[in-house]
Amino acid sequence: MNTQTKKWKRDFFTIWAGQAVSIITSAILQMAIVWYLTAKTGSAMVLSMATLVGFLPQAIGGPLIGVLVDRWSRKKVMIIADMVVALAAASLALVAFYRELPVWLIMIVLFIRSIGSAFHSNALNATTPLLVPGEFLAKSAGYSQSVQSISYIVSPAAAALLYSVWDLNAVIAIDVAGALIASTMVALVAIPKQETKGSTVQSGFTEELKAGYYALKHHKGLMALFWIGGLYIFAFMPINALFPLMTMGYFGGTMKHASVAEMIFAIGMLAGGLLLAKWGGFKNRTYTIVAAVSLMGLALILSGLLPAGGFYFFLICCVLMGFSGPFYNGVQIALFQEKIEPEYLGRVFGLLGSVMALAMPLGLVFSGVFADRIGVNRWFFLSGAIIVGVAVLCLLIPAVRQLDRSK
Repeated sequence: MNTQTKKWKRDFFTIWAGQAVSIITSAILQMAIVWYLTAKTGSAMVLSMATLVGFLPQAIGGPLIGVLVDRWSRKKVMIIADMVVALAAASLALVAFYRELPVWLIMIVLFIRSIGSAFHSNALNATTPLLVPGEFLAKSAGYSQSVQSISYIVSPAAAALLYSVWDLNAVIAIDVAGALIASTMVALVAIPKQETKGSTVQSGFTEELKAGYYALKHHKGLMALFWIGGLYIFAFMPINALFPLMTMGYFGGTMKHASVAEMIFAIGMLAGGLLLAKWGGFKNRTYTIVAAVSLMGLALILSGLLPAGGFYFFLICCVLMGFSGPFYNGVQIALFQEKIEPEYLGRVFGLLGSVMALAMPLGLVFSGVFADRIGVNRWFFLSGAIIVGVAVLCLLIPAVRQLDRSK
C-alpha cells in the first residue's frame, strides 16, 4: 500500500469513525424522542408532525443549503452543523431540568436539528471525493451505508434500554458527546479546498443555483438517474411505513414480529454495505444499480404474492430488500461524486436531496390511499412492479446504460 493510499484511507476512516458514533447516538436520541412524544401525547398527529419537521428543511431548503455548502469551507460547515445539532439537543435538556418539555419546543428543536443534519450530510457527501480517489468511491460508500445499517440495528434496542433506566436528559447528553466526537475527528483531518473556477463567486443564489443545475444537466445520464431516483423513492419509501401493517395486519403478527422484520431488513442492509465496501460492484456501475433495483422490486413482488401464513418467507424478502439498498444508494452517490466537478457537488446534492425528500410524502399519501382500498399486500406487489419498471427504464435509456463507460 503506497503512501497516498494510506493517507486517503486514514483521513476517510478518521472522519467516519466520528460519524459512526454521532449517527448512532443521534438515532438513539431520535428514537427516545419518539417514545417520549408517544407517552406524553398518544397522538398520531403529533408523531406525523415530528416526521414532517424532520424532512421539511431538506425538501424546501436543499438547493439553498447546497449553494451555501459550495460557497463555504465544507470542513467548517460539518463542524458547525454538528455543534448546532448538539446545542439544539442541549437546550432540551436545560428546559427539562425546570419543567416538563412542551411539544412545541420539541418540534422546534427537531426542526433545527434537521437543518443542521441537512447541512452536514450535504457537506460530507461533497467532501468525500476531495479525499477519496474516484475508483474507490463506491467502496467508501459501502462503508458509510454499513454505518447507517448499524445505527438502524443498534438504536432501537439501545434507546429502549437507556430510556428505561435513565431519563431523556441522559440520552441527550450521549448525543451531545457523539456530536463533539464527530466534530473533533473532522477537525483532525486536512480537507483540500474545492476549486471554484469562478463559479461560486457570490453572484447571487439564483445564478449559483442555476450553475449547479447546469452542471448536472451537462451529464445526461446523471440527469436521467436523478429523476429516476425520485420515482424509485416515490415507490419504495412508503414500504418503510407499511412494514408494521404488513406484518401485523396481513400476516397477523405482533409488535415483536414487526420488530424482527425491521431488524432483519437492517441486517440485510449491513451485509450489502459490507459487500459493497469489499467488492465495489460491477465494473459498469450502472449494471450494479439495475441489479439492486431489480432485486428490490422482485422481493416486493414476492412479498405481495405470499399467503397470510407466509411470514417467515416474508423475512427472507426483507433480507433481500435490505441487501439491495446499499448497492443502489451507495453506487448512485459514488457516480455523482465522481462525475460532477467538486465545486458544484453541494448544489447537486442539495437538488438531489430536495427531490428525494419531496417524493417521500407524495409516495406516502398515494400508498396510504391505495393500500387501504386494495390491501397492503397488493400495494407491496404494485410498488415492486413499479420498481422493476424503474430498472427496465434504466436499461432503456442509452445515457443511463452507458453512464459509467465514459470516464
